[in-house]
Amino acid sequence: MTQTFGDHVELTRAGAIAIVTLDRGDGRNALSLKVMQALIDAAQFLSTDTQSHVVVLTSRGAFTAGADLKDPDRAAIQKKTRLEQRQSQRLGPDMCGAWEALEQITIAAIEGYSIGGGVALAVACDHRIAARDAFFRLPEIPLGMNMSWQTNPRTAALIGPSKAKQFTILGEPCPADLALDWGLIDSVTEPGQALDGAMALAERYAKVPPIALRMTKQAINVAANPLGHATSYMDRDQFAYAATTDDQAEAIRAFLEKRDPAFKGD
Repeated sequence: MTQTFGDHVELTRAGAIAIVTLDRGDGRNALSLKVMQALIDAAQFLSTDTQSHVVVLTSRGAFTAGADLKDPDRAAIQKKTRLEQRQSQRLGPDMCGAWEALEQITIAAIEGYSIGGGVALAVACDHRIAARDAFFRLPEIPLGMNMSWQTNPRTAALIGPSKAKQFTILGEPCPADLALDWGLIDSVTEPGQALDGAMALAERYAKVPPIALRMTKQAINVAANPLGHATSYMDRDQFAYAATTDDQAEAIRAFLEKRDPAFKGD
């Protein structure tokens, strides 16, 4: 069975394992608004599915380059009312929340890189298996934005507050071996074998009684991050505020001009 969501997201099955594959055909797999909606639709489909007990999320090429800044749908939002803009900013957190809420065990198989929103999506999954040459990066803070999509509490729950600050605020690439040492990912494979590693773990989970699996996953998630929503529900409004600052505009100019930014706290 193959189920498609939008133009770039496909779901296939291997027994009790569902495999969701993102493929935009360019190897970068940036998250356009339509792609994010397709990933929400895939998660919503899986939320009522009793045949699959494990879900593997993967991509053809790099896991994802994060938000698609060239997306025409994203550009069109700037012409809408502030209320409409705020509503559109739900898409990222809704995508991550839909994947986090799945009762099945979820495993992200990561090749190449996972950047920005890609990290947000990956940490919303239960496990992350990455190729040895993959890296992770959150560029938002150095670009004058805040890290949103309710990612901060998930990251802190995985790697602790100290490493979460370093990873999130500095915006520096985190190679797979360091990510493994920090606990951001669960295991490292040779390049090109992340999906195989994810499937090997998925097959182990698929042998567990599914009702107990689902109940225990939910219990552990609540215990690990009980205040996640309470500490991050305002982050999309914080994102909108940060986007109005002169420092954010300076960060983008400096990035495009390949120079160090001069921030003034304004």
